[in-house]
Amino acid sequence: MTGRAEHETRTPGRLDSLLTSITTEAIGAAGGFAGGVYLRSGTPGLLRLAVLSGLPGPLFRPWWRLHVDRRFPVADAYRLGVQVVLPDATETMRRYPQFAAGLPFQFGSLYVPVVGKSTTYGVLTLLRPSVSDATEVLPDRDRMAQLAENLGQALRDLEEEGGPDVSWDGEPLCVRPPASHRPAGRMGRFTWDPVSDVVSADSRLHALLGVAPGKSTDTPQGLADAVAAADAQQILAALRETSVGRPPPLPLPVHAADGSLRLLELWTSEETAVSARPRTVRGLVLDPDIGSAGDGAADLLPDGVFCLDRLGLIVYANERAARLLGQPRRHLLGRPLGEEAPWLERSAYEDHLREALLSSEPVHFHVVRPAQHGEDPLPELRGGDWLALSVYPGPDILTCTVAPANRVTDPAPDSDSGSDSDFGPDPVSDEGSAAGVTSMAPLYRPIVLAIALTEAVTARQVSAVVMQELLPAFGGGRLAIYLLQDRHLYLAWESGFPPGFLAPFEGVGLDARLPGVETLTSGRPLFFESMQQLAAAYPDLPLDAVEGSRAFLPLIASGRPVGSCILGFDRPRGFSTEERTVLTALAGLIAHAMEKAQRYDTEAALARGLQQALLPRRLSAHPRVETVGRYLPGTQGMDVGGDWYDVVESGDGLALVIGDVQGHGVQAAATMGQLRSAVRAFALGDRPPDEVVSGTNHLLIDLDPGLFASCCYLRLDPLTGVAQVARAGHPPPILRYPDGRTHVLDIPGGVVLGVDPQAHYPVTQVQLDPGAVLALYTDGLVEQPGADIDEGITALRVALARAGAPAAGRPGARSLAGVADRLTARARHVADRPDDIALLLATRRPEPRPHG
Repeated sequence: MTGRAEHETRTPGRLDSLLTSITTEAIGAAGGFAGGVYLRSGTPGLLRLAVLSGLPGPLFRPWWRLHVDRRFPVADAYRLGVQVVLPDATETMRRYPQFAAGLPFQFGSLYVPVVGKSTTYGVLTLLRPSVSDATEVLPDRDRMAQLAENLGQALRDLEEEGGPDVSWDGEPLCVRPPASHRPAGRMGRFTWDPVSDVVSADSRLHALLGVAPGKSTDTPQGLADAVAAADAQQILAALRETSVGRPPPLPLPVHAADGSLRLLELWTSEETAVSARPRTVRGLVLDPDIGSAGDGAADLLPDGVFCLDRLGLIVYANERAARLLGQPRRHLLGRPLGEEAPWLERSAYEDHLREALLSSEPVHFHVVRPAQHGEDPLPELRGGDWLALSVYPGPDILTCTVAPANRVTDPAPDSDSGSDSDFGPDPVSDEGSAAGVTSMAPLYRPIVLAIALTEAVTARQVSAVVMQELLPAFGGGRLAIYLLQDRHLYLAWESGFPPGFLAPFEGVGLDARLPGVETLTSGRPLFFESMQQLAAAYPDLPLDAVEGSRAFLPLIASGRPVGSCILGFDRPRGFSTEERTVLTALAGLIAHAMEKAQRYDTEAALARGLQQALLPRRLSAHPRVETVGRYLPGTQGMDVGGDWYDVVESGDGLALVIGDVQGHGVQAAATMGQLRSAVRAFALGDRPPDEVVSGTNHLLIDLDPGLFASCCYLRLDPLTGVAQVARAGHPPPILRYPDGRTHVLDIPGGVVLGVDPQAHYPVTQVQLDPGAVLALYTDGLVEQPGADIDEGITALRVALARAGAPAAGRPGARSLAGVADRLTARARHVADRPDDIALLLATRRPEPRPHG
């Protein structure tokens, strides 16, 4: 567990207090042991963890940020606006394998979107013990839903009152929920009413402080002086902050008159609404200092014993544990475990600690304890200083035992250690170590990356997965991926390097003496723990100014070289044997994914060529009518689909058609081509709109491709502006009048094509005046996951009114092509479009005035 969270320096505000209050109430009301709130951030499509209650924030850093398009329960709840209920690990693995692989522990979870009116602000989450019957979770889900509704309303009120923007771009607030059990040890409780300014303390607090019950502690000043006179002002300030809903996120360490440590924990009475009225403050004073009978007994134990709260702070340690951890006991208390034992921050060890926090089963594992400079060595520590740790979870406290690994008593009867001896297995051996036997957690990183890579089909998506999954897992900040082409390496992805730094390495040949080249030609990964090591090995290699370490990994798939992967770390660090092995294995996964992506890119290029051939190269024209079309392929799958548009001469008029074949890929594109050809044939024969649509429906049923299609067909008389329209399950056209008003046309339609051979498609007449703009479009332009399509159509109608208004100083406002570009601008800049987009605009030119 890492050091103190950086949020301790943050000034609490009304938003912080509101989120903390709701999260605390959710944990208490829904029977959870931890929870939090994700909020939208200033980066589009990115959610950030705003509050985490009941767990150490730094230990869960990989889950602080989450893209809304990822297959994670939080993202689905936010994007789709649905509640996600995962009662146990089995259901979690079935529905969200990538999330389950990242946290492969026995726990259940709930996710409820936080919505205020029509705005989704984020997601309220709860972690709870797993249950086999999902119906047991339903009452908790209902309570969560009510709390999420309250939070959404409060956030909406906060915005409307001119408060801060409801978004989150910093690190999460890590807070502690009210204890479910009284903590062990010397402690006492008190209550302060800010209105009457009276403090009420229990007899245990009087005993702890060594004062008689009475007026000596019935005021905040008297209490502060009795608890820690030297820190009285700090205590009084904390009491005032807590009374207005801003309790300290961590226990407040203060010191008694004799210098011993005391921990002061403050919270408010449970209220969901934020108000200016002072709240009743409740407090607990814990004296974890040595000297009690329990401490004396613990000091006689042969093993070390220490306790952690759910935020990773050490709240108790016997003398034996202090010696094994290499720190004085007084220095350990009230401090994060990761600060006092940084060697426990290795990824595999952190996985075990996460497991203990999330599941109810004990966890046993071995760790390597480096020798401390100048410390008194323990004679029983030998051969690399291996320690055996056991962590026993509790609702509020984790109890840990630690002992030298060469003298380990059997930690649990069912630990499968295979030995009844008092001597544990060889810690260096892979066969009997407790870590290897009792937990699969250290294996999750390759599993997570492998699962994520199966969903990536392009080189860009593969690189993005590596950026999201691999770098955070190992604390990296820089990534470069080079792919091999014609015996030269070309940059496919970079992130974190200074602008232009990698330019000199573009297109280098395989004979260049560079680490990125030699790792590929030799097939061996290269690890440099500092930039000095890298400079010594490659004296002529240009280096950036940032100190750190580098890993160069060969990307080799099925014995064939694919490229190189460079990982950069912003501080010097070592690479253990385990980390080198895992990184090398991950490089193989990346290589296979990149090889698959290159094949996909080749196939997708052919498919895009097919689609371009099927779309019209030019639209039929008429002197009195101007038409413009736009097509944007989806960015998921093969970037090809079944959307199409066309303009065809039909007798003395023009036929405008737009359609959408279900699905994506080559089959959808091929079906689209057949339907487009059929519609053109019917239109050239000047058939009425209802016959054109009915004939196309019969053709699709006869083809039987297993797909259906929507379509909107319009025959326009350019001279009169009269248009006859038929619609088959397609979004309705939008008409912008010459005066700037817009209207969604009410066109009665039939069912989609390819379903019912008896379907009837009525014809509706509309009028297109000179200067008016008619918009035909497919649902990809107006449909967003989790949102009503009517909202998207309304947004498009408003955009058409603005884009087509002939206002001075707006370049291209009178150009139909400019209008089309404006209507598709937002979609064009979205990196992940789940669907194709087609747009067809038409306008009638005014009748030319006669000369003379």
